[in-house]
Amino acid sequence: MGSKFHAFMFPWFAFGHMTAFMHLANKLAEKGHKITFLLPKKALKQLEPLNLFPNRIFFHTITIPSVDGLPPGAETTADIPITLGSFLASAMDRTRDQVEKAVIIGKPDLIFFDFSPWIPEIAREYGAKSVHYATVSAACVAISFVPGRSPDELALPPPGYPSSKVLLRGQETNSLSFLSYPFGDGTTFYERIMTGLANCDVISIRTCQEMEGKFCDFVESKFKRKALLTGPMLPEPDKGLPLEDQWAHWLSQFEPRSVVYCALGSQIVLEKEQFQELCLGMELTGLPFLVAVKPPKGSSTIQEALPEGFEERVKGRGVVWGGWVQQPLILAHPSTGCFVSHCGFGSMWESLVNDCQIVFVPHLGEQILNTRLMSDELEISVEVKREETGWFSKESLSGAIRSVMDKDSELGNLVRRNHAKWKESLVRTGLLSGYADRYVEALETLV
Repeated sequence: MGSKFHAFMFPWFAFGHMTAFMHLANKLAEKGHKITFLLPKKALKQLEPLNLFPNRIFFHTITIPSVDGLPPGAETTADIPITLGSFLASAMDRTRDQVEKAVIIGKPDLIFFDFSPWIPEIAREYGAKSVHYATVSAACVAISFVPGRSPDELALPPPGYPSSKVLLRGQETNSLSFLSYPFGDGTTFYERIMTGLANCDVISIRTCQEMEGKFCDFVESKFKRKALLTGPMLPEPDKGLPLEDQWAHWLSQFEPRSVVYCALGSQIVLEKEQFQELCLGMELTGLPFLVAVKPPKGSSTIQEALPEGFEERVKGRGVVWGGWVQQPLILAHPSTGCFVSHCGFGSMWESLVNDCQIVFVPHLGEQILNTRLMSDELEISVEVKREETGWFSKESLSGAIRSVMDKDSELGNLVRRNHAKWKESLVRTGLLSGYADRYVEALETLV
């Protein structure tokens, strides 16, 4: 048994990142290690219920400074449109003094981070090791973050990139243009992440060798160091709260595997027309459905934005909900048969370890790469075809859903078989716990 360590965690102020770090914190705490989790005050309410070891995981709240361009009171990506992310990155950088003060007092052995490239400097100064924890796929790291690329090369696969179907097609190379966008004061998104990867003591990726081995090997060869893999690092379903009565009761009305559940993550706010097309596409499937998305731009509630007559037509079989839901528990419910998602990496893993069919509607570069990994490389999901406008039609959405839900569909049967095979290997063979155990052992020897 290795020595017990004290780890600090300082993830990007987005719930997909903070939640992924929280699952890792629980795993480290389960092995007897102490964690100090740094986060904005507003995020505490949503993260606290996920803390399974309150005697070992301690929250340290950070005050988010005001930044010109950042709306007053904004503390996480859930408070702002994606276009204002650069201002939030500036605010994160301006918390450096607070983080440094906490490190001086807490004396951590390890500091986990992702979007704050100055953490390795603080870690070195105070005798800690820095761990860059990538909560995106290894394929995404491999294609997006390779040292020494010029801005005009960022939309292309890097030299030596593994033979793979995980590539952007045609006009979608624009989806990687976000790498050259300003992200914080005087830095681009690419420079921010690259600096952290190049200067940290340990690169750590939330994935497994079985699925992404060639991408992990490529990352190791480019950064000349070992990448420690955590495995999917998902919470155990039997821990925590049960599914809320409202949803348990609603879902239980329907046949097993008949309900379509759709969620697009905490960052995506649709245009009203896109939102309405999404609702109409779900209606067109003829299946029961639950859509959990934020109200679209310009609307304060879901109800005011729904298509005319929609509520009456889908009464009893369709719900559009603007609030937070317990996604892992909804996916695990016997009535849920299909998951329509943006393919954020957390949602991707949650879909893999459940039995429902998978349909992806990716928005951002990382999500498109995750979708390619799942739909083209592993053939366990279907991607909704887009129109020339870059959005999808109600017909393409309902067509994709029906193609996987139809019992006689060749495509549906192919992805169902492949999904079952991957789920089997991920869930039933101790693979997940094996990764977590080896990962924690590697960290123990590191300190």
